[in-house]
Amino acid sequence: MAHDPGFDDYVGQQTVEVFEAASGKAVACYGLWGDGVRRIGAPQGGRQQVRIRGQTGWIETAALGGSSLLEFYFIDVGQGDGVLIKTPDFRHIMLDGGYPRRSQPTGKSAADFVDWKFAKDYGHTSVVLDAMISSHIDYDHYGGLDDILDVAQAHELDCQSISVEAFYHSGLSHWAAHAGQSEGLGPWSKTQDGRSWFTRCLDDRSSAQSACGGQGPQLRGYWRAFIEKVLGARRADGAQTPIVRLDQDAGWLPGFGQGSQVPIRVLGPLATSINGHPAVMRLASSKSQNTNGASVLLRVDCGPCRVLLTGDLNANAQRRLLDHYEGREREFASDVAKACHHGSEDISFPFLNHIKAACTVISSGDAEGHDHPRPRVVAASGLSGYATYKGDELLTPLVYSTELARSVQVASTKAVSAGQQRWAEAALQGVQLEYETVEPGGLRPKKGKRSARGSRLMTKLLYGLVNVRTDGRKILAATMNEGDGSFSAKPFESRFL
Repeated sequence: MAHDPGFDDYVGQQTVEVFEAASGKAVACYGLWGDGVRRIGAPQGGRQQVRIRGQTGWIETAALGGSSLLEFYFIDVGQGDGVLIKTPDFRHIMLDGGYPRRSQPTGKSAADFVDWKFAKDYGHTSVVLDAMISSHIDYDHYGGLDDILDVAQAHELDCQSISVEAFYHSGLSHWAAHAGQSEGLGPWSKTQDGRSWFTRCLDDRSSAQSACGGQGPQLRGYWRAFIEKVLGARRADGAQTPIVRLDQDAGWLPGFGQGSQVPIRVLGPLATSINGHPAVMRLASSKSQNTNGASVLLRVDCGPCRVLLTGDLNANAQRRLLDHYEGREREFASDVAKACHHGSEDISFPFLNHIKAACTVISSGDAEGHDHPRPRVVAASGLSGYATYKGDELLTPLVYSTELARSVQVASTKAVSAGQQRWAEAALQGVQLEYETVEPGGLRPKKGKRSARGSRLMTKLLYGLVNVRTDGRKILAATMNEGDGSFSAKPFESRFL
């Protein structure tokens, strides 16, 4: 269902300054192409007072006159993925959400950005999602969705409630031991073509209720707890949220089919039917190869523009997809692509060549040991990308990384105050700070101590959010600048015009 916040106008320029006063030069904030505004009073001296991005300021009237766009917010969730999609008619899709807030070093997940979007930008008290999608069953993808389903959990979140019109998933699940089988991804079997398939899949709401109901095969761990929360979700009309499994035979995301303003093509995961029951492809003995390889693969279209969302697909899955779509590889061709698996090297270069993205966004993590994005993937994204030039200037391909777009501001501790008392730096040698640190995805905070003297404080954190917006022809990719909060924006056109 559309959730139109009722904006009066939209920014029509690539970027725009929002001033503190009608006649002043001080900048309150910056706006981006397609940002919605609410007019306040009459224009003065060529400027209009507006409410924009949760702030009030004055904007050049010539900068208005735009329209609502298709918007992708590639959210910096640390290790993991989180993408909020807003269509021109204000339908909203949440694809993944990173680790949950309690397991994040910053204490924030995708829920915080979604909360800002609806509470501050729209001025509403409820989050309204037309679709929530867990691309696959790794915690760094669905953990933050758990937070979104519980927006009232923390005082930092302003929205009071949430409605979800439908929940979608890949089918592959974490199962507890059952009927002599150990816990894991469930039993599997081979078909006559020699391929292997997991034969125990989560399917619809009834399937989820059974898998959490105590009889028969049961879900386990954090995935079970999350699905139990999905079972408690409601649509805007109060009805229970449908639960739907996706695979290549779905064709189009329900409600976003051909003829829609923004049709969404479901290209994977690959699944089949064995003895009348759904079965998801099995790629290897490695659990991670199978969970990542079963990621939901979506292509979002807007006019000629195409955006491909790939989850954590690996080379094994990409090769299987190329086999399945032989002769139809153009299905993968896209202007913008989210890089597979945070910039892992486990990719098929022919698969990237079929995508040939003009803009690649890598949701790169912070966890030590992952080292994402890998240099070869950054290079491969450029080599396989769609190249355009203006004179001797390279316009595309563009490669973004959410981690590289993030920045922090650090300061030295010079004094400590409490009420009327103040201790200068020299007196802090004997003062001990006790703290807790959380590793990305960590479940148990690690405690530590250090002297207050010389300790560093993080005074500012700029999240590495990557904005991608399009009217179906022109595409804009933008990140926020560290120094003043303005936007660095790169425009290009869809190659499918």
